[in-house]
Amino acid sequence: MNQKVHNQIVSFIWSIADDVLRDVFVRGKYRDIILPFTVLRRLDALLVPTKDKVLEADAFMKQEKIDNKSALQNVTGYPFWNTSKFTFETLLNDADNIDSNLETYLDGYSPNVQEIISKFKLRNQLETMKEAGITYLLIDKFCNKEINLSPNEAKNSRGETLPPLTNLGMGYVFEELIRKFNEENNEEAGEHFTPREIIKLMTHILFLPVKDKIKKGTYLIYDPACGSGGMLTEAEHFALDITEGKANFELYGQEVNPETYAICTSDMLIKGENANNIKYGSTLSKDGFPHLHFDFMLSNPPYGKTWKIDEDAIVDERGKKGKEVIKDPRFQIGLPTISDGQLLFLMNMVSKMKHNTELGSRIATVHNGSALFTGDAGGGESEIRKYIIENDWLECIIALPKNIFYNTGIPTYIWIVSNKKAPHRKGKVQLINALELYEKLRKNLGQKNCEMTENHIKQITQLYLDFQENDISKIFPNEYFGYNKITVERPLRLSCQFTAEAVESLRYDKAIRDEMEWAYTHIGEGVYTELKKHKDKIEKHLANNEIKLSPANKTKLLSQEHWNAQLKLMQAAEKLAKHFGDKQFDDYNTFVPLLNKTVKELKLDLDAKALKTILDTISWRNEDAERVIDKTDKDGTVHYVADSELRDTENVPLDQDIHEYFEREVLQHIPDAWIDESKTVKGYEISFTRYFYNYVPPRSIEEITAEIFALEKETEGILKEIVND
Repeated sequence: MNQKVHNQIVSFIWSIADDVLRDVFVRGKYRDIILPFTVLRRLDALLVPTKDKVLEADAFMKQEKIDNKSALQNVTGYPFWNTSKFTFETLLNDADNIDSNLETYLDGYSPNVQEIISKFKLRNQLETMKEAGITYLLIDKFCNKEINLSPNEAKNSRGETLPPLTNLGMGYVFEELIRKFNEENNEEAGEHFTPREIIKLMTHILFLPVKDKIKKGTYLIYDPACGSGGMLTEAEHFALDITEGKANFELYGQEVNPETYAICTSDMLIKGENANNIKYGSTLSKDGFPHLHFDFMLSNPPYGKTWKIDEDAIVDERGKKGKEVIKDPRFQIGLPTISDGQLLFLMNMVSKMKHNTELGSRIATVHNGSALFTGDAGGGESEIRKYIIENDWLECIIALPKNIFYNTGIPTYIWIVSNKKAPHRKGKVQLINALELYEKLRKNLGQKNCEMTENHIKQITQLYLDFQENDISKIFPNEYFGYNKITVERPLRLSCQFTAEAVESLRYDKAIRDEMEWAYTHIGEGVYTELKKHKDKIEKHLANNEIKLSPANKTKLLSQEHWNAQLKLMQAAEKLAKHFGDKQFDDYNTFVPLLNKTVKELKLDLDAKALKTILDTISWRNEDAERVIDKTDKDGTVHYVADSELRDTENVPLDQDIHEYFEREVLQHIPDAWIDESKTVKGYEISFTRYFYNYVPPRSIEEITAEIFALEKETEGILKEIVND
């Protein structure tokens, strides 16, 4: 699309908002009027040539009592129609009744356009327009003959030919308008659309490698977060171009935002596409195409955005160990953190790949950096990466320049996924670092301060096609990104000693120590004999200090029986302390049998739980104590209790032997450590920084010193001026 024409159309539509809607609607509401009227004007222009024939056909159908009016699409040549007698221009012929006539005009549209009007919620704005008396002026502006919003050529007031506004061009216009409206409202433009040069890059890499494999027939293109349909339109346009029209391409998409869904649907209607192929609603919670598989898929799903609203449809008992049940088969591999659902969109596309065709399926999708490396081994994100890489579906990841999107400057990446890799790509992943391949914009668009030129797109595409290594293209085997996360354990070492402080602490339940200590300090021995009398006093203390206890702990705090049980435990410990004195035992293994023997000798009424409570109270970790033995095998092998506080993990690359790595990196420093084999988990992550790191040597001392002296000399005069003033 000609950039000059594009700018003229955007400026024209933007001026309507300023000229007509100012002081009637707040700025945040401008889009609610401008966007639907732009769509309607575009539809209207297409229906004008067949208006009389439609009215004749409609009159005939009424006479014959035919309710189904779908045959009218044969008259209009489009899959929509309008049976009212009005057009945008004829509405202007009756200024006094233009508001009621506009409603009649809207009611005359076919059901598919009615849905578009509904999603825009346009009828909610009509009363305000009527009260302000701006309806005539608004429609008159949209009928301006100096601007052509139709996909067909038109004549201006001077008889000059105005070029058609193609569907692709209309996409540019809509997205520019949305961006401008969002900037006005301090909203994020990037939620709605992707820069066109990024879409072009995605389509080039999606289609060019397999263009010779695309034969006559129909291929399905899908975008699960299609917005206003820009990616779908660009993909179809490029695919038809490189295949010289020998194949057909059907477009499918789903969009959760009602406004952009309406724009996308209208675009499909105008192009003669099946608008039913665009579904409304959340892709994650309500799959619009549960039984379809697609040849080509591309998307820029939302990232850094919670999927909490979709949670109930996807999983039960989210995050609860042993209870979590993933209900949606698309996401059985694993779930990312609830705060970021971008990888769920990727798995949705992966679930829709074709496996029984020569071409298979190809996916191009944009993600931020967290999709590459967040999530520990065994976690949802890592499991998703593992699934895709171990199935040998990940072909390439391209790092894009910073600040190339409209609403964010964070690093972004294009993933290329295919289930039918070319032979030379099997078992390998290509990484392309395109961070420096851009051209600065003269003026920022939101946070977007650069763009990729046609040459940059060709260069990156060629890097992909060549599949060779250089400074910005690296190729690694799939295993390179994987690692085994091993759990390194160290033995627990405990010392034991009966001290007055330890024994006294047994008066209180550890879980509610502070509350019991307060009660004993303020009530004294009454907690053991007349606790009910002091219940109100304790509850008042909890309320005044905003102390919230679980029902179980509050019951314990107000239970005289529980107080006495703790007293009994403390008294038993006092007897044991009198027996053992203040001697410190550094071998837990010999002390425990001795303690058990003493409990029997003193005839203390202590069950296993009470005895453990005493042991836990009088013992502490001591690196100089003996290791605590868990069990000894028949062959004499000793197993020690692991110290959870000393537990650590190591990530061992898949191409290294775990035990060799452990001996080399761990045992040399910690001779008594061991691996808990049951906890070893495989993970995958991709770090562009590591693979494309460029070492920059630090500046010399001489250079830094010279700079300091130069700065000192520069500021000397300024300091004197300040002092003199």
